[in-house]
Amino acid sequence: MLSHPKTASTVANPLRRNVAIIAHVDHGKTTLVDALLFQSGTFRANERIAERAMDNTDLERERGITILAKNTAVHYHDLLINIVDTPGHADFGGEVERVLAMVDGVLLLVDASEGPLPQTRFVLRKALERRLTPIVVINKIDRPDARINEVLNEVYDLFIDLDATEEQLDFPVLYTSARAGTSSTSMDTPGTDLRPLFDAIVASVPPPKGDPEAPLQMLVANLDSSDYLGRIAIGRIFNGRVKIGDLVAVCKLDQQVQQTRVTKLFAFDGLKRVDITEAAAGDIVCLAGIEDITIGETIADVEHQQAMPVIAVDEPTVSMIFGVNTSPMSGRDGSFVTSRQIKDRLDRELLGNVSIRVEPTDTPEQMKVLGRGELQLSILIEMMRREGFELQVSRPDIVTKEVNGKVMEPVEELVVDVAEEFQGVVIAAIGIRKGTMTKMVNNGSGRVRLEFRIPARGLIGFRSQFLTDTKGTGIMNTLFADWEPWHGAIAARATGALVADRTGVATAFAIWNLQERGEIFIDPQAPVYEGMIIGENARAADMDVNVTKEKKQTNMRSSGADEAVRLIPPRRLGLEQAIEWINEDELVEVTPHNIRIRKRILQANMRPKKVTE
Repeated sequence: MLSHPKTASTVANPLRRNVAIIAHVDHGKTTLVDALLFQSGTFRANERIAERAMDNTDLERERGITILAKNTAVHYHDLLINIVDTPGHADFGGEVERVLAMVDGVLLLVDASEGPLPQTRFVLRKALERRLTPIVVINKIDRPDARINEVLNEVYDLFIDLDATEEQLDFPVLYTSARAGTSSTSMDTPGTDLRPLFDAIVASVPPPKGDPEAPLQMLVANLDSSDYLGRIAIGRIFNGRVKIGDLVAVCKLDQQVQQTRVTKLFAFDGLKRVDITEAAAGDIVCLAGIEDITIGETIADVEHQQAMPVIAVDEPTVSMIFGVNTSPMSGRDGSFVTSRQIKDRLDRELLGNVSIRVEPTDTPEQMKVLGRGELQLSILIEMMRREGFELQVSRPDIVTKEVNGKVMEPVEELVVDVAEEFQGVVIAAIGIRKGTMTKMVNNGSGRVRLEFRIPARGLIGFRSQFLTDTKGTGIMNTLFADWEPWHGAIAARATGALVADRTGVATAFAIWNLQERGEIFIDPQAPVYEGMIIGENARAADMDVNVTKEKKQTNMRSSGADEAVRLIPPRRLGLEQAIEWINEDELVEVTPHNIRIRKRILQANMRPKKVTE
């Protein structure tokens, strides 16, 4: 765990506050940052700003989630408040862990209806371990199903459960509607703006500690890059000062020390970075001009090369094999198709993503990528395909470890929120996957919250089944809980696949004839190849089918006559659904414009037959 250096006992800058916003996914962090930016006067009155201004990548806007932690800063009276917007999904926990090293306090955002959820517990535990000052913000108080008093009691229970100290339990509570941009310290007096929240930050979050006159110590907690400036290190100065042109020492993770000169220095102001000439202890700044710097390294004084403790990050629990696309259609779509290009891209990802690891395999064409969960790895694959990469990926597998001769596997805490009518089918489905129920809460609103402990293996492929079982109305959230002894075999997908037996173009006539066999994944006129999966068989065995078959003309009728071909719309699998759907002997082929599913061994006569029980 990171601790401040012993010299950091004095206030570095009384006019600074460094705070992170932490919460569960979709509880309104980024919307609240929008409101803070607007009300602090960061934007002009007539300036057009997109909603959720901090979610600035296409993927974040499409999915409505924050993937990367981002810095901003707002002015309030004479103070500069540095704010870090963190991701809410447990798979991106590595982003949260490293940014907490930069701040002195946290805004814990909790939905007024949903209350504390698994990710709330995860991020709050990390914040309390670091002895950060919490401010509890109950958001969405204007929801018709808000249950504010019960949620506040649940928050107190959570703090006590996580062994919070007396000082941490004495947190201020604010009631906000981030969308309306209002906050209040009491439920009885409705708020008109966010001034009470600003005042709470100023009053409760301590100013950063450190000694501006001591030797320089800056911890790198985030990275960015620029076409003109190269790699940009983002971090907090714990001690000392830094100026443009200064000679500094970079204490590398491998204990080596590299000397370099600071060429550019930036501070945050709203959504922009502004050039500054000097920064001191307590500031969160960006330094340019340092080659090959990575997260966790320390920028120190040349004469006093004292490194800070490295940021500790939880272990990865899921792995996937990324490989070169070997299908007959490889190279048609993508610009980057070789193993060297894929490896270089993964190496670049490692620089800025501390929770991902890459390991070599038996063959140079494949690499094993380890991460926190399916979503984190699927986001990485989606980013790669949008950049022009072609690759094929395997089914996610869990990471195991051996303790005292026993195989241990990761176990997750699963929280589901479903309508009462679906609770039976959900409990049964989780039971098959070796899940055990630990808690059941019914608030009388027609919905039930169920909590389980389930092996991480049991969750692979569960999300799509869960959404089907609950008719799309269920909400599920997971969080790594612990390592436990192997739970035994878990049943895989019960259905087989419809596999194309030849190369060609799919025809409407062939698809029409195959519809009764199961669900089809492709459209007519889609190119297919031998070994490509074109649908899901209703039975357990795989079936090789001819999807290129055309209706033959006879001496009695023309090929287009008689029967009207009525096709059921295909079931289109997105990247995540495809990764969840496949079995061990199948792969997902990912290209910039297509996602296809295929057998590992394409030739039908070379594939071992699937044994059905």
